[in-house]
This record gives sequence, structure tokens and C-alpha cells, in this order.
Amino acid sequence: MSDGLQGPAPDERPRPEGRRNSQGIRIDPAVEAEPQPRRTTITALVENEPGVLSEVSGLFSRRQYNIESLTVGTTQNPEWSRVTVVVEEPDPNIEQIEKQLDKVVPVIHTRELGADAVSRELVLVKLDADEPERVHAITEMYDGTTLDAGPRTVTVELTGSEREIDDALDALRQFGIREIARTGKTALARGETKTSIAPDRLK
Repeated sequence: MSDGLQGPAPDERPRPEGRRNSQGIRIDPAVEAEPQPRRTTITALVENEPGVLSEVSGLFSRRQYNIESLTVGTTQNPEWSRVTVVVEEPDPNIEQIEKQLDKVVPVIHTRELGADAVSRELVLVKLDADEPERVHAITEMYDGTTLDAGPRTVTVELTGSEREIDDALDALRQFGIREIARTGKTALARGETKTSIAPDRLK
């Protein structure tokens, strides 16, 4: 009969891998290696064809990518429209979104916009009219416009970056917001950088 405990020597025993978090819980290296999502803006130049927006949004639905905002409108060429999509996904998914969008037939060109892109949102806000002068003052402070003023409600328009819109809405909540209609982000690349590249046949 041997003395001591049965089993491998201490230096032969398997050791768990991975670091510990601040609570002392060991983190699975495979889980830690998963890419973290990031918020980004993708723009797609598309041909004006029936059903093109349905094809683009359907791609996101099939792949189960979450759209935070989507805007679409005509461009300098009446035969084209620009689709601007804000998503929050890991880098591999963002790359897949661009590749899959490029495969949609009416899509001319797709790209991810950098953080320095020129971007704006528009929001209409309907508020209680109990303090119209204060509502007007805050609206002006954020370079907004009062569109409608009645005995019970005031409707204002605000444009700006997403951060500016969020700040303005926070300031207006004290007056009682009844309704909000928000466009979502639309954007162009800064300076002479082309937002989209179109083939010669479409120029």
C-alpha cells in the first residue's frame, strides 16, 4: 500500500487555461476570443428599381443582422438612390454585410464609412404646450425650428449629429414628449473622398 493520495503528481495535472476577471472567475479563452460588436455606418448606392429596398432589408433579415437605422433617398442622378444603414456587429459580420450587399443585383457600390464621415439626422418632436416659450428657447439653443404651435401641443424640428439629437431630446423631455419621428442617420464621406464609386456606364 502506497502512502499519499492517488493520482498524478502536481506538475502532471492539467491546468485550466484562461485568465481570471476582477471577480476571480476564470474566463474561457474561446469566449474571450470572440470579436466584440462595434457600431458602424454602411452606405450602398443602388439603382432605382422596384423592390430594391426590400431586397436590401431582406438580406439583413435573412442573416439576422440587426438594423439600428436605415435611410434611403435619391442622389445627384435620378436613376440612383443611396441607402444608409447603421448596424452594431462584430468585424466579421460587417465584412459579410458589405460582401452580401455587393451581390444584390441593383446595388452599384457598397462601403463602410469612417468615423469622420459627415452625418446628420432629422427628428420631429411633438410636445405638450404648457410652456411654449421655454420649449422655443431650448429648440433655438439646438438650432431647431418650431413647425407648429397650438393651444395644446408644439411640434419642433431638429437636425444634427446623433449625439446632438440625443442631447436635444433629453433637454426636451421635461416638457412632456407626445410623439417622435426620427429619420436615422444619413451620411457622406468627408472631403474629396468618394462615398460611392459608380461604373462609367452609370455616370
